[in-house]
Amino acid sequence: MSDIKSTSLRPRLYLIPNPRLCAPPHLSPGERVLLFDGQCVLCRRIVQWLIRADKDKRIHLATVQSPAGQDLLRWAGLPTDNFSTIAYIAEGDVSIRSEAFFNALTQLVWPWRLLLMLRCLPLALRDKVYNGIARNRYRWFGTLPDGTMPPDDCHGRRYLDKGLVALPSQAPDCGQK
Repeated sequence: MSDIKSTSLRPRLYLIPNPRLCAPPHLSPGERVLLFDGQCVLCRRIVQWLIRADKDKRIHLATVQSPAGQDLLRWAGLPTDNFSTIAYIAEGDVSIRSEAFFNALTQLVWPWRLLLMLRCLPLALRDKVYNGIARNRYRWFGTLPDGTMPPDDCHGRRYLDKGLVALPSQAPDCGQK
C-alpha cells in the first residue's frame, strides 16, 4: 500500500516528456546553427555576409520555413508559424534576437569579433532596437517570393537541408514512446 501512495505523490512534472533532453535534430555534437527568415531580404543579406565572414564554416544555416528549421524550432519550444527573429542553437543552448547574433559573432575571426563590443550595451536596449528592426524589416527591406532559394554557400555544407525546402523532416528521437 505504501508503494501506491508514494507513486501517487510524485509530482506530475516528472511525467511530462521534455524534448530538450535530447540533442537538437539535424545537428551533430559540437555543431551550431543559425535559423533565419528565408523570406526577409535583410536576413538574406546578413546571411550572405555571414557566409563570407565565416571562412572556417563553423555555423550551419537553416531558414525557419524549411523542414529542418521547423524541427529545430519545435525542439527549442519556439513558435513555428510566426517566428519574427533569428535563433542560434549551439551545444543544446538556444538564443534569440540580439543574443543570437552576438553568439554567432563569437564564431567569426578578426575583424568581425570587434562587433562583440556592442554586447556591453544592456540586453533590454539591444533587444528593443532589434525588435524595432524586426517589426519593420519587410516594410523597409522588402520580402522574397515563397520558394526563393537561400543564399549560395559556395559548395559548403552550410545548410542543414542543403538549401532545399521540400525535404522530409527529421523528428528528434529521445527514446520516448
